[in-house]
Amino acid sequence: MNKGAVIAISSIGLAQALKIPFHYAKTQEWKPDLFLASGGMPSSHSAGVSSLTTYVALTKGVRSVDFALSLVYGIIVMYDAQGIRRQTGELTLKVNDLDELIDKIHEDDPVEFEEKSPDPLKEMLGHQPKEVLGGALFGMAMGFAGYFLTKKR
Repeated sequence: MNKGAVIAISSIGLAQALKIPFHYAKTQEWKPDLFLASGGMPSSHSAGVSSLTTYVALTKGVRSVDFALSLVYGIIVMYDAQGIRRQTGELTLKVNDLDELIDKIHEDDPVEFEEKSPDPLKEMLGHQPKEVLGGALFGMAMGFAGYFLTKKR
């Protein structure tokens, strides 16, 4: 069994599960479907890569190639989660608003026009920087816990 993989996957699952009570505390709305959603607090992407990087640092050392690979991969994933994916989510909000604007314009249009309305695009794709940081801190804690709980005595 690859302990690093188990710890990283467990971190992802627990971070996804934490999104439900975090959302409830913020909005008083219970949404269990957030377990399968992307975006939100904490970032499960950040939790997964930071728990793996922490575990690798503790088992192989920070001078190892394994740590370097995990660190660089983790930085790319976290940058993508809060940068590119977040921008995509914000662009999606604007596209969905355009659909509403077009509907308002066509309200006064005397020509009959039947348009099949597509499903709105998914708006919650990326993370705010604080969500990435929250996921990273949670992942580091999971990496430490996983290392110390699986360490041979």
